[in-house]
Amino acid sequence: YLCVVSSAVDTSIAASLAAAAMSNNSVAVCVEACQEYQVQEITYDGQEVYVQPCSMSENLTKLAQKIDFGQAADEQQSSVEKASFQPSLWPWDSVRTKLRSALMEVSVLCDVLSIARQKHYLVLDPVSQEPPEHRPVAVLVAKKKALAAAAGVLLSGAESLRGAAADPAGLSSPRGAGSVAQALPQQRLAPDFHAELLHMRQNWRLRKVGTTILGDLSYRSAGSRFWQSGTFEVSKSSEPRAGSSLQVTLPSELEGISYIQVTIQKDTETIASGQLSINLPQNAFSSPETHWQQRLEAAQNVLFCRELFAQLAREAVQLQPSIPNLVVGNQITAALFPGVQLCIGLCHRTLQDRQPALPPSRLDHKHVLEHSLHQLLREYHYAFLHQGAPRPASGPVGVPRKRHLAGPHAHDRQRLRDSLHSETILEKIIAQTQHVALRLRTMYVIDQFACEVKDPLVVAHWACLSSPTHNSVKINILSQGYETMCRTPLVIHVEEQRLRAVCRDGRVIQLSYEPQELRFLLMAQVAQHQVSSVQTLAKFVGWKVLS
Repeated sequence: YLCVVSSAVDTSIAASLAAAAMSNNSVAVCVEACQEYQVQEITYDGQEVYVQPCSMSENLTKLAQKIDFGQAADEQQSSVEKASFQPSLWPWDSVRTKLRSALMEVSVLCDVLSIARQKHYLVLDPVSQEPPEHRPVAVLVAKKKALAAAAGVLLSGAESLRGAAADPAGLSSPRGAGSVAQALPQQRLAPDFHAELLHMRQNWRLRKVGTTILGDLSYRSAGSRFWQSGTFEVSKSSEPRAGSSLQVTLPSELEGISYIQVTIQKDTETIASGQLSINLPQNAFSSPETHWQQRLEAAQNVLFCRELFAQLAREAVQLQPSIPNLVVGNQITAALFPGVQLCIGLCHRTLQDRQPALPPSRLDHKHVLEHSLHQLLREYHYAFLHQGAPRPASGPVGVPRKRHLAGPHAHDRQRLRDSLHSETILEKIIAQTQHVALRLRTMYVIDQFACEVKDPLVVAHWACLSSPTHNSVKINILSQGYETMCRTPLVIHVEEQRLRAVCRDGRVIQLSYEPQELRFLLMAQVAQHQVSSVQTLAKFVGWKVLS
């Protein structure tokens, strides 16, 4: 036993440590102190308070305090007493023991002296070995066998890759270089379940629960918070069909096809009649025999339409416009203008529930508005998932940038409330629909007025670049035969609920959604054009304008 003691520790402690180490109930003594800083406290702000490690002297003193010196001395004294009073078996026992130990020591001493005197005991003679027999023919045969085995493995792998590349479904072929070319056609007729499952996993989220493979159709990874889960089950088909060995089991509520119908109605039509239909081709409906990719895409579209309609219905109930919104069944009705309503309906059809097409009067579906609804819901998902970084970095997450700027800019409560107000999906689609209805009404009024007025000519040019809630049209009033001299331009900006006309002299006239106001403006512009045309022609001819 080795005991290292610092100069600061008393020698009696060292002797006691040695005695305690030799006893049965010894205490482990570490020579070197641990250099790790132990954590004493962790504050509320995450800062750690460390404790300085002990030195070697302090560590040895700390370990020495754990030794019971009295117990070690008592045990040693009791063992001596027991040995002194132990009776011998026979009178010459102690003499025999001492002679035996002396004989062992003398024998060891003789062996050591003989080895030290005779040096040849310390020399290791090399053992002679027979030289190996070289057989070049055997070595060549072994190399050929090894090369043939490696070539077989490479050829089988190449044939497998070639078969997988030639297969349109990307399925693997059986192993073996000789049987690949013969078994490849049969393998294509019977698709591989695992290879097709790998192909499905590349496009859809799958997980294994026990012995069942489950998939997820929902948009939760994209930011959706819809309550309905799009879980489906994947299993191996008992009767493999051509081109697929997977069997997909969908929930009953996700079967079929769904779509959002957006129409603009008049007061003369029945509100919330429930007659929602769009002419769909036969191949639009999914059946159990359809490929699993098409079925999953149709089911995901059903789930997306359900979430979109649920969001619109919730917003329609929460909003409080002057004319309340109406939610009946799978149909939402909102007022756009007096006598004009927006109808949004959720249509869900299966192959068994197909009904005959309705009259064309009910099929005035606005595909652009339906696409806008899909885009608005995707933007809602993106905004929920991608929130702005806080400024400063220690600030709360998810607070808008306008709210961060409210303090430095000293915004009052009303201004802060107005800046933080965000439009809902229903408000945005109502604004877009109002713009569409007002634009169609403006186009109709301009076309009818241009047909009624033969002289002068009224030419309208609609801007090709527009936004969902703003568009403009440039109207040129021309006198036939005098287009270069007599021309009156007029620009009309079509917004959500009003029109803004910019005249030739730079005046801006605000118009409401009433078509009669636009008609009166066009009539006034035509009359002004006639007067200015007569004055221009009179100057060229040399006439005098009396009044």
